[in-house]
Amino acid sequence: MVCIATRSRPLVLRGTLTTFRRRCGKAACRCATGERHESPALTFTEDGRTKTITLSAAEVRQVEAALARYEAARAELEAQAEAGLARLRSQRRDGADTTGRRR
Repeated sequence: MVCIATRSRPLVLRGTLTTFRRRCGKAACRCATGERHESPALTFTEDGRTKTITLSAAEVRQVEAALARYEAARAELEAQAEAGLARLRSQRRDGADTTGRRR
């Protein structure tokens, strides 16, 4: 029997996938004349500060999928909240009182 605690859940991440373009500082390198080195990174806010995690090329796909899962979950939650507000407004408009008190 599989224990719930050992099941792996898909990675979900909040943030933005970005690409840094930098110069390494070596005089003979291609980046010295224009074509900079690129490195993918995940940027996110934590405790009011922007944090950055530099990613390997192998991690980019996994991070893209995790960001998409976050956006999908966020959109679903927003839709549920909108439906809840519409239901509350409808109940109030129809005169239904869920507290048992008169208005």
